[in-house]
Amino acid sequence: MVRRTKEKALETRDRILDTAERVFIKKGVARTSLADVADAAGVTRGAIYWHFKNKADLFDAMMQRVSLPMEEMVARAGDDGIENPLAYVRSCALAVLERVTTDPQSRRVAEISRYKVEYADEMEPLRARHIECRTECLGRIERGLRNAAKKGLLSASVHPRIAAVGLHALVDGLITNWVLDPKYVALAKTAAPLIDGYLNGLKAASKPPRRQKKARR
Repeated sequence: MVRRTKEKALETRDRILDTAERVFIKKGVARTSLADVADAAGVTRGAIYWHFKNKADLFDAMMQRVSLPMEEMVARAGDDGIENPLAYVRSCALAVLERVTTDPQSRRVAEISRYKVEYADEMEPLRARHIECRTECLGRIERGLRNAAKKGLLSASVHPRIAAVGLHALVDGLITNWVLDPKYVALAKTAAPLIDGYLNGLKAASKPPRRQKKARR
């Protein structure tokens, strides 16, 4: 009986989150109330508050449903046991892009987080959460690239942190522009060439030649 009740509660929570995605993408987060979500989901406002403290908490849970699996994957990039850390970082980047292009839920959440929300008023605390998640993601990518450098898979001139920022910016920029307009690029087809082009540049990078001192006359 307890198990059935727990399963029912989880089903209700998922229905609320699914509905929130649809309402947010239609009306925008600022113009959506918890009452709107409750009505659309066919539940009471009490059911909403049973699972979520407020709209910011609901929004955060919606984001975590699609981001946590990828965060766990990227977290392994710095493991010493990975034979080819660079190839693993590549697979993580491609997995993120593939998920956005093939999973409707991930695409909806990507669009909401970029174009349907303002980090103001009750949503202001989520700005810090967003920055924290980005910082953690960058740190994991950086550890993966440092690991790759130790194994001689990157040019010695590559700065892992700067390279991590570049890769993150590339992936995030592709998602941001693609969800706005899928005609921007055939992302499913070009994801691999775009990521490979960047990573191959890191492998081939070299220090600029030193300027030779002019001979004294």
